[in-house]
Amino acid sequence: MSWTTPAHLKQQLQRRWERGEILAARLKGEPLFPLTLRLKKPATRELSERFEEVRHWVQMLRESSREERGFGYAIEWKSHNHRVLGRNALPDAVTLPTEEDALRLLGRRRDAERFDALCDTTLTRLPELRAWMIRCPLKLLEQAEHWPRILAVLEWFQSHPRPGCYLRQVDIPAIDTKFIEARRGLFGELLDAVLPDSAVDRKALGARRFNRRYGLREEPPLIRFRILDPDLYLQGMSDISLPPEQFAALKLPVEQVFVTENKINGLAFPETPGALVIFGLGYGLERLAEMEWLHGVTIHYWGDIDSHGLAILDRFRAGFPRARSFLMDHATLLAHRAFWTWEKPEQRFRGELKRLTGEEQALFTDLTTDRLDEAVRLEQERIGFHWLMEALENRLIASSHRNCSPG
Repeated sequence: MSWTTPAHLKQQLQRRWERGEILAARLKGEPLFPLTLRLKKPATRELSERFEEVRHWVQMLRESSREERGFGYAIEWKSHNHRVLGRNALPDAVTLPTEEDALRLLGRRRDAERFDALCDTTLTRLPELRAWMIRCPLKLLEQAEHWPRILAVLEWFQSHPRPGCYLRQVDIPAIDTKFIEARRGLFGELLDAVLPDSAVDRKALGARRFNRRYGLREEPPLIRFRILDPDLYLQGMSDISLPPEQFAALKLPVEQVFVTENKINGLAFPETPGALVIFGLGYGLERLAEMEWLHGVTIHYWGDIDSHGLAILDRFRAGFPRARSFLMDHATLLAHRAFWTWEKPEQRFRGELKRLTGEEQALFTDLTTDRLDEAVRLEQERIGFHWLMEALENRLIASSHRNCSPG
């Protein structure tokens, strides 16, 4: 049947419930009822051509209406005078007179009562959440069982803005750390509403940045490095991971430091006199510039030969202006043609790089203008190990010559 049925009317109302409109209006105190529902009805021609179907449709609407059931939708009737069938009264519009009619039709009276109770409690304790409850009434209902504990967490953060402790150290009766961790997305919305701007780092976005956003202490990132000179091992240890503060306090007599993002490159890096390699940085290259002792050694950066690899090199030089690129040149690229892959053209970096050398800038231009091949790239782990060994030997010889030069 193409005309509106009682099921269609209920679906219209259900969609308003699912969008939260009924509960939101309840909290705002703005009347949503009487509410007119859409009614698709027979055309005049159909009245004679499908008379029995029309009669059945009218009966079906009437039986499910407020007139028959005592609640639900009300029908507005309109008289039609047909030249053959005579005068007939047909549904012309359908309205829900009251919110009570809507809630009974949907079977949501208890939900509405529970919502009212949650709102009363919340507005007494945390009136700042009123706008959120209007915006997300169904989320409030979903968390009804846990809401008292949720309010307790919010009140704790209000009393301890940017607490500077680990989440594990947040001590609230009957609430464990997992309770908060499992609802970081929800708590993010709620804490934004109840905390002052000074207690929220608006730049830290997403559930993964929850601790930073609300001033909780984060697990310190570790800097992993390998000492490449056996004579410099620390109590026999060469592969070490340290918090940034401890790494910054190192007093190693190294002359050269290699930085590479690829973990396997760092693990396979050959022994090199007076050197170490930093690798697998989840810490962020730019933060290395805070390590004062690194500014007194020769820094080499080894990244992918592609537009983004050279862009990272450019950013790295913001902290280490004298950093040298390593295996990021035309010779290395052309010697490994068999191992080329391709960048997606639409994802290539095309901004301006101001810290590249002339040779590096020429390489960047060749890559971004497809002079060598379309969107070509060479990932650092595809470079032959013999090529790495030869580059290291040449670099060490050149360094030795510079150190022995007069003056």
